[in-house]
Amino acid sequence: MPEPKVPAADHTLRILTHLASQRGPVPAATIAHALGLPRSSVYHLLAVMQERGFVVHLPEERRYGLGIAAFELSSGFSRQQPLTRLGRPLVAALVDRLGESGHLAVLHGRDVLYLVEERAPRRPSLVSDVGVRLPAHLTASGRAMLAALPPAQLRALYPDRAAFAERHPGATDAAPWTYSRLKADLATVRAAGVAGEHGEVTTGLASVGAAVLDHLGWPAAAIAVTFAEDAAAELVAAATAAVTEAAATLSRRIRGIR
Repeated sequence: MPEPKVPAADHTLRILTHLASQRGPVPAATIAHALGLPRSSVYHLLAVMQERGFVVHLPEERRYGLGIAAFELSSGFSRQQPLTRLGRPLVAALVDRLGESGHLAVLHGRDVLYLVEERAPRRPSLVSDVGVRLPAHLTASGRAMLAALPPAQLRALYPDRAAFAERHPGATDAAPWTYSRLKADLATVRAAGVAGEHGEVTTGLASVGAAVLDHLGWPAAAIAVTFAEDAAAELVAAATAAVTEAAATLSRRIRGIR
């Protein structure tokens, strides 16, 4: 890595990024060791960030965590809808390229929430639309994002069988949904790099989706394409490659990389 042109700014951002990746507040010495920075510099920068509200100091525990100003940055990110603005042109290009409908969705609890919906001309109507929620484990978008979650987070979302909703029970599902079945399906997704579903949302339609990952590897969103369940193998292959490429492009863009 080249030396930063503004070391103090670089160190400040590295500290904030490190704090954001931790499960809870951490000691300043731990931050300095993890980032390879002088302790004195870390203490000075933390003091300034504390004054500005970006970190909070827990004196009894001698630890530092993210402050309210850091949360406000996150809220600003949500208000400006960069995922929607950056993702819509990519989804539109997918639709033009494949002639099939495309979507951009985010994970919201155990559901996917659709932010972008681009319908291809003369294609079947879909239940998904902007603002619609569907059970994540039934959709290609949802499976792509669930596969990127840590095991503990996944287990917290699906603690028992009651957590699994089904749209067509007994019709398209080979077996009842359980946590073991979900884990097996997500292992397949991780191995393939993309997720698929076949008739589990709408009978006769299938989808492929890929996760959009943030700088910490967290699933920020997913891009998917829907087509007829009996579509030609060439179309399925083209859709798989296209959503993978689009998701990778959006992953770079939300990190500020072209």
